[in-house]
Amino acid sequence: MTAIISTAYSRDLGDELRRLRETCTKLGGRAMAAQLGWDPSKVSNIENGKARASDIDLAQYLATCGKDFDFLDDFRNRYRHAFDMCFAQVSNNLRTLAMTESMATKITAYDVLTVPGLVQTRSYAHALFTETGRVAEAEIEEFVRLRMERQVIWRRPYRPECTFFVHELALRMGLGDDQVMRDQYRRLLFTTHVLRIVPAEARGAAHLSKCTLFEFDKAPPVAYTESDLANVFAQDSAAIAQTRTLFRRLEAVALDEQQSRRKLAEYVGPLREDHHEPRTDLAQEHLQQR
Repeated sequence: MTAIISTAYSRDLGDELRRLRETCTKLGGRAMAAQLGWDPSKVSNIENGKARASDIDLAQYLATCGKDFDFLDDFRNRYRHAFDMCFAQVSNNLRTLAMTESMATKITAYDVLTVPGLVQTRSYAHALFTETGRVAEAEIEEFVRLRMERQVIWRRPYRPECTFFVHELALRMGLGDDQVMRDQYRRLLFTTHVLRIVPAEARGAAHLSKCTLFEFDKAPPVAYTESDLANVFAQDSAAIAQTRTLFRRLEAVALDEQQSRRKLAEYVGPLREDHHEPRTDLAQEHLQQR
């Protein structure tokens, strides 16, 4: 077993080992260590992604969980990249991302053409998957369900500190019908995160890649970006420095929080008019409720 800097993927795979122990055996961490002849700290460090297990360690651990050689071979192939400072996964693998979101104490994100997934409404997410054709029709409901499950972090007593930079293009690129967008705008207005809208006039910012910076109490920060092809996690110093530089640029051009909510309210107004409803300054309404 080799001590090393943990990564998002090592913590994910370590947690997978822990779940296997809990579901496939009746052993607690210390009992597992005794069964294997290991020090209890070794089981803890491997399951928390803080140390790399050797091939022999993995074989012993997984055999104790009742797993066969094929399972060991598959897990070992994935584990080979567990401590890479930069790694990519297929886009429909959401486990590492969900775990990273749940562990983060601070999340800073930027999106250009869509509302960030953590603050999407169910109907907006459904329209997004439907209209982009990113997933097969039969799988849309499952992908929407998974996206909504990731939002469980908002129901926790100790939520991460979140700042979402959203380019105004994302507000203009409507999905679904007016009701879908109205609900989505309201979701952005009446939540506890910090919203910073990058105005349409900041055209240069529209050419910056969507990205997220995750920060933790006891682990190195992780930079994340995604496309239709892959989810990419990086925590080498160059990637983190570049990501911080990107967010400093956005801070310089984005509207502040109050201005952003007033800008967002401008998009709600026209939708309300279509239904002959009285016009309400939703930004002012929000400020009065705070």
